[in-house]
Amino acid sequence: MSEQVPEPGAYAVDVRDGRVGLVMGRVGTCVQLRPVGGGREWDCPPEDVRPAPPAEVLRARVRQVNAEGRLP
Repeated sequence: MSEQVPEPGAYAVDVRDGRVGLVMGRVGTCVQLRPVGGGREWDCPPEDVRPAPPAEVLRARVRQVNAEGRLP
């Protein structure tokens, strides 16, 4: 992977729509990201991926918990 694309297991942001995902790996020319709470992976061009700061990861986790109807 390039220097700009986080390694598998790290969190990243898809800058096209702001979604935060866990980097699962690379397939062909795309980086595969999985939503913070789990679910279906999506492909993102490597130039549209940037590392996710801890605050964005936390915000995505809270959003997922709230969507499930549970409060922390």
